[in-house]
Amino acid sequence: MQLVVARIGRAHGIKGEVTVEVRTDEPELRLAPGAVLATDPAAKGPLTIETGRVHSGRLLLRFEGVTDRTGAEALRNILLIADVDPEELPEEEDEYYDHQLMDLDVVTKDGVEVGRITEISHLPSQDLFIVERPDGSEVMIPFVEAIVTEIDLEEQRAVIDPPPGLIDDRAEIASARDEESGEESDEESGEESDGETGGGS
Repeated sequence: MQLVVARIGRAHGIKGEVTVEVRTDEPELRLAPGAVLATDPAAKGPLTIETGRVHSGRLLLRFEGVTDRTGAEALRNILLIADVDPEELPEEEDEYYDHQLMDLDVVTKDGVEVGRITEISHLPSQDLFIVERPDGSEVMIPFVEAIVTEIDLEEQRAVIDPPPGLIDDRAEIASARDEESGEESDEESGEESDGETGGGS
């Protein structure tokens, strides 16, 4: 199985280093010196990592054969792809590979459907689930133990206990109540509602 593990960003310095947007939980394994990675577009690869280091919180890589800033800039926005055994599991018990989490159904602990995981965003501080809701909108859910209480790969679902305001169910319920109250008031006063609900200040 081929998985995207990083996207190459801007050139750093003049010796061929590039910043990378990490898309794997195991950069020390997938993006280690000596790793040979396929690319998208394929014509730009494969690329072999020569050196790697962290600078100001960002991972910097240099690839074999890329020795100057011009060569580094030519790699910008290329995706780095690793071959991963689909049966392989992370070393830590509570860790998962992105491909295991993609397309999981997300439900609250009360059984309310939230949506489906369509992307995992790896930020410096935490990982985020990008969840597509039934109406096509998206919600971002931090992948932290306090919020994501269970990952059930057999049932293909993630159970969450969202704090108020994380997902907009409560806001929709409140808005619906406000709208109903507004319609009742309009009917009492003989006015028609225009169907729009304004936000509170």
